[in-house]
Amino acid sequence: MAEFLNGLKRTHLCAGIGKDTLDKEVTLMGWVQSRRDHGGVIFIDLRDQTGIAQVVFNPDISPESHVLAHSLKDEYVIAITGKVAKRPADSINEKLPTGFYEVMVDTLKILNECKPLPFPIEDSIDAGEATRLKYRYLDLRRGSMRNRLVMRHRLSAAIRSFLNARGFLELETPFLTRSTPEGARDYLVPSRVNPGKFFALPQSPQLFKQLFMIAGFEKYYQIVKCFRDEDLRADRQPEFTQVDMELSFVEAEDVRALTEHLITDIFKEVLDVSLPSPFPVLQFSEAMRRFGTDKPDLRIPWELSDFTELARNVDFKVFRSAAESGGIVKGLNAKGCATFSRKEIDDLLPEIQPYGARGLAWIKMTDQGAQSPILKFLHEGFVEELFKRMGAQSGDLLLFQADQASVANPALNHLRECLWKRLYPLSAEDFRPVWVINFPLLEYNPEEKRHIAMHHPFTSPLTEDIPLLKTDPGKVRAQSYDIVINGYEIGGGSIRNHAMALQEQIFSLLNIKAEEAKNKFGFLLEALSYGAPPHGGIALGFDRLAMIMSGAASIRDVIAFPKTQKAVCLLTDAPSGVAPSQLQDLYLKLIPPRK
Repeated sequence: MAEFLNGLKRTHLCAGIGKDTLDKEVTLMGWVQSRRDHGGVIFIDLRDQTGIAQVVFNPDISPESHVLAHSLKDEYVIAITGKVAKRPADSINEKLPTGFYEVMVDTLKILNECKPLPFPIEDSIDAGEATRLKYRYLDLRRGSMRNRLVMRHRLSAAIRSFLNARGFLELETPFLTRSTPEGARDYLVPSRVNPGKFFALPQSPQLFKQLFMIAGFEKYYQIVKCFRDEDLRADRQPEFTQVDMELSFVEAEDVRALTEHLITDIFKEVLDVSLPSPFPVLQFSEAMRRFGTDKPDLRIPWELSDFTELARNVDFKVFRSAAESGGIVKGLNAKGCATFSRKEIDDLLPEIQPYGARGLAWIKMTDQGAQSPILKFLHEGFVEELFKRMGAQSGDLLLFQADQASVANPALNHLRECLWKRLYPLSAEDFRPVWVINFPLLEYNPEEKRHIAMHHPFTSPLTEDIPLLKTDPGKVRAQSYDIVINGYEIGGGSIRNHAMALQEQIFSLLNIKAEEAKNKFGFLLEALSYGAPPHGGIALGFDRLAMIMSGAASIRDVIAFPKTQKAVCLLTDAPSGVAPSQLQDLYLKLIPPRK
């Protein structure tokens, strides 16, 4: 039978049981972690938010409480009062901070019972993720999950402390704003009082933080929820948290220096880890050339080699046609993988087919010489140069892709990562940050037959590239920068267009007509005409940062109540249908989904 407290007050937390409470009477409250019956004496591991304390029910001390303790089961909620004593030498648990002490119970009150659990409240469980998410409130009782959320709290506190100490103001921006569909899909919110019109949930506070700069708030930040209606992966959620910052009168190097200081500070504060500083800096073009990705995992030393120009003069049609049609020919030296069987090599192709790869050429370097079905198509000079550039030695497996850069680069980077991890498991406690800077300002979208912004349309071009906006916009580089840790993009930012004329020119390149620009972004353009200072900023993915720092495999493990990869909350069964009257209030009518 559940009881109320009826005036009973907790005096201590479980983690507070120790030398300072020895021989004192304490009242603890929490959950039964486990029960052990040893020859009439019952031992309970009592758990609260802070940790575990052992409490003892001895019939010689309190017969009534001892009898009641026989009914206790895992996850019952109880309150006990008793005196703290030292544990006998043979029952000391040095793995627990409270393991030298125990509470000899005098009174017990059962505050609530617990029905049979869908899975045990332990760190190592066999329950699938769907079950864990359905019973998330139970999953969060487990020590590993609790520790991740505690770390998340400490992380946000450290970020706020750092930025507050440097004169930043934490300012809020609206959640109900207008749709600006230049990036991912918006989550739309119908307006009841303005029939037929919609708010959008923000994908980012981008425009509002720029308006703060124009308003004279020169150092802004916010730890804020954002929303994107996009396909999900292990490191994405439809609603996510980011650390949003914006500063006036700065250049890209200033924002990077501040961010680097922030990241090194929070790693030291939260994990007691000293990151190597300064962080290495890669131009976007260099990152793509060396690693095939703008998110390189620098824990992996293997790099890619480019043979595109050489491949124009070989008889191997796959290489030559890729080089002559605007594609690339690149290779990866998977050192130590020459022991792979033909089947093991063939099994690598399905690994890279999701990136569009249609084949995988290879050369094995053995003690008997090079072995490959493609060698007969490659002249001796090409092979010699290829081996030289790749540093080929006996025991190496050389892997090649010849295709468009959008296929070959990510395919080889995937092989680079998966083969290295197969041979040398990576440590989650080894952190390798790197800056990737000066991305292309624009990228061409063949489906829409126009340029689109690689980051967002408010990013400023490099000053020396501004003349190219009229002559060769595809070659214009942006004043942009991403911070990457262990292959994950942790954040990205840029210097913004603070001059209205330049912003209008960028809109024009994106095929956003003047009337459309005025309709979508007129408030920003007008604000830029009222003395906008040079400004820039960055947004850090708070969930990804917490995931990497905690060693979790997915951001779902560092978010209290996440969605599945199908954007569903299994706990609350959201999204759900609504009553016809609610739709009527909003002047909406449902259309059956396409089959």
